[in-house]
Amino acid sequence: MVNVKEVPAEALISEIVNEFKSRNVEIPEWTKFLKDGKGKEKSWTQPDWYYTRLASILRKIYIKGNIGISRMSQEYGSRQDRGTKRYHPVQSSRFIIRYMFHALETMGYVKKDKAGRVLTPAGQALLDKASRDAMKKAVENNKVLEKYL
Repeated sequence: MVNVKEVPAEALISEIVNEFKSRNVEIPEWTKFLKDGKGKEKSWTQPDWYYTRLASILRKIYIKGNIGISRMSQEYGSRQDRGTKRYHPVQSSRFIIRYMFHALETMGYVKKDKAGRVLTPAGQALLDKASRDAMKKAVENNKVLEKYL
């Protein structure tokens, strides 16, 4: 049995992104005008950043367990350029994370708990299936990883 923690993050996230694209997850219109937070100067350059962030949030909820909006915004935070002063850590946009949590809740992958957001059985099944598929693709490139299957 392949575990989500054993699969390379990039491979797993790309599998989940492909799953979201095949299910035609709707991207809001306002996403092309936003940037990630105070620490960023420009908006995203990747056309499918929304899918990637959704998949990454789903993976982080699996790994870290109960997690809320504030903690997740710290996870995606960056450094703010303050001119000649030292860099200062800042949080990412909590609005984007809150909206993505709501989107994952409506898809049925995440539910709200007292301590934060947790995965539902459907979300865990999606991640397990994606990790199995990602590991099969990784084994084709590197036979050493065959022991994880």
